[in-house]
Amino acid sequence: MPEEGIDWLARKELMSYEEMLRICALLIKMGIEKIRITGGEPFVRKDIMPFLTELSKLNGLKELTLTTNGVLTAPLVPELKKLGIRSVNLSLDTIDRNRFFAITRRDELPRVLETMDQLLCHNMAVKLNAVVMEGKNTDDIIPLVALTKDLPVSVRFIEEMPFNGTGNYHPMNWDYVKIFQTIKEQYPAIQKIPDADYSTSYNYRIPGHKGNVGVIAAYTRSFCGTCNRIRITPQGMLKTCLYDGGALNIKDMMREGSDDQYIESALVNAISSRAKDGFEAEKNNIHESMAAIGG
Repeated sequence: MPEEGIDWLARKELMSYEEMLRICALLIKMGIEKIRITGGEPFVRKDIMPFLTELSKLNGLKELTLTTNGVLTAPLVPELKKLGIRSVNLSLDTIDRNRFFAITRRDELPRVLETMDQLLCHNMAVKLNAVVMEGKNTDDIIPLVALTKDLPVSVRFIEEMPFNGTGNYHPMNWDYVKIFQTIKEQYPAIQKIPDADYSTSYNYRIPGHKGNVGVIAAYTRSFCGTCNRIRITPQGMLKTCLYDGGALNIKDMMREGSDDQYIESALVNAISSRAKDGFEAEKNNIHESMAAIGG
């Protein structure tokens, strides 16, 4: 989180729940089977649970998942389980309370760990996402890996995507090779395990550990050839890649009266002409801060 925070948008600039349900229903009709609600942080939005309830009822949706910072999530875990949510990504860049405060600007680590405990108690799959940032949390790599010894969690280290919203970059020295080598020095017996289809992470297990470890080459972008993800921002902007500036604004189309057939055609055209990889997608694009884009 930038020290000065981020600019909050007026509610009218955001998609309503009705608009989000409409576009999700259309995408499911077009063949989408998995939807992840991410952010920003989903649970800061009022009435998120009724929305998730309606979303979970959409015919044809096979998997509904969440990415959350875990601050407000723990009391809602039983209800999330009832909705059929089986997997949650929990953002956790450090398990040191002081470093957590320095990174997030909030002293909320105990609440995040409580969310992790609640998810595990309810037998939900937990992926812990840690963005590796030089000078901020590289000392947490091994302690985070150590969590997999006794907990059935997947700890996934993510290369930092060095956007700061101004078009400027700062050096990214911790690529996936360096991250993996750091882990291997401590755990030389670490073994490669098969990656799921369209996986963005390279996955490993350590003998005797209940959980596993993954590394996501978000900046190196070595998985672009198999990526099948699309994102729709709260403002309704379709992004076929995190590095692009947006392909079309679905919110505006809906509010201008476009019918589903017209929107479907626009979606097909945008997705079929997506960039070949993240390097092509980022050309001539000034990025938003990752604090605004989300996980």
